[in-house]
Amino acid sequence: MAVPDAALLALLGSRDESLRAAEDLLDADVHVRGNEITFTGEPGDVAFAERVFTELVTLAERGQHVSVDAVRRTVEMLAGGDADESARIGESPAEVLSLDILSRRGKTIRPKTLNQKRYVDAIDAHTIVFGIGPAGTGKTYLAMAKAVQALQAKMINRIILTRPAVEAGERLGYLPGTLFEKIDPYLRPLYDALHDMLDPESIPKLMAAGTIEVAPLAYMRGRTLNDAFIILDEAQNTTPEQMKMFLTRLGFGSKIVVTGDVTQVDLPGGSRSGLSVVRDILFGVDDVHFAELSSADVVRHRLVADIVDAYARWDESERRPELRAAAPRNGPPQDLRRRRGRR
Repeated sequence: MAVPDAALLALLGSRDESLRAAEDLLDADVHVRGNEITFTGEPGDVAFAERVFTELVTLAERGQHVSVDAVRRTVEMLAGGDADESARIGESPAEVLSLDILSRRGKTIRPKTLNQKRYVDAIDAHTIVFGIGPAGTGKTYLAMAKAVQALQAKMINRIILTRPAVEAGERLGYLPGTLFEKIDPYLRPLYDALHDMLDPESIPKLMAAGTIEVAPLAYMRGRTLNDAFIILDEAQNTTPEQMKMFLTRLGFGSKIVVTGDVTQVDLPGGSRSGLSVVRDILFGVDDVHFAELSSADVVRHRLVADIVDAYARWDESERRPELRAAAPRNGPPQDLRRRRGRR
């Protein structure tokens, strides 16, 4: 296949690192000579390699940096069982990886997986969206990017970010300082994300004007929130009663995104998580969407996805005695060992 000269450098990457990543991930042999790429191997492998490079060339032609991560995610998306159906409805890797949500100082926030794009699209299409998945899948980060985008487009008048103030296993006791200083550690991750998306000097002004509000969940009781983009983070640490209270704050012209990981509940005394039961409660309610993300959508260090999968296997073995008896007593599970060996 021929590659336009303007896209060739972006396609190959710095010191050909993207090309080498593709060679490692594909079963077909890849040869580049001038602006032509040749594939050799089994017909199915060659056809798959051609599909991968067609998507990568499209990304490069759109001015996108074709990183090693972009190559890996393109291969993963095309190798998925529903790749053909996804392409038919406009969910090709090039469409997913070139969907810009927000840009600031040369940094662009965009989805990196198909499920992340579906999550972002659901936020556009529905009034209430639940983003449920493990750590590192971009649930809160993408929701905040959509909130800032909506504010800048004047689709809403304010952003409200909230979290339940629940300790992650520790007992912090009577912290010193004012009430704001006591709850600030719980809300710090939300501030960190805001600083990625807005000029730091503008954030205090927006908060002083009430355009952006960051507050613990308890502050939501008794309010009606109109013309706002409201994000509830760490929702697995809400009780069913708190979840009901929060969802009924919805006012006219507002949108709610609820994010959480049902495998990391920190509620005391074995209390039920409001996020765990809300799907059954709201099943069939119009304009409410549940977006599921998995370890395949993790965008942190690649080891995070392995950690999430390892804990999922361990949880399953704890629930099923026959699996626990068969599990190896020392070292990682066999399939994880094999995967490490391949790397």
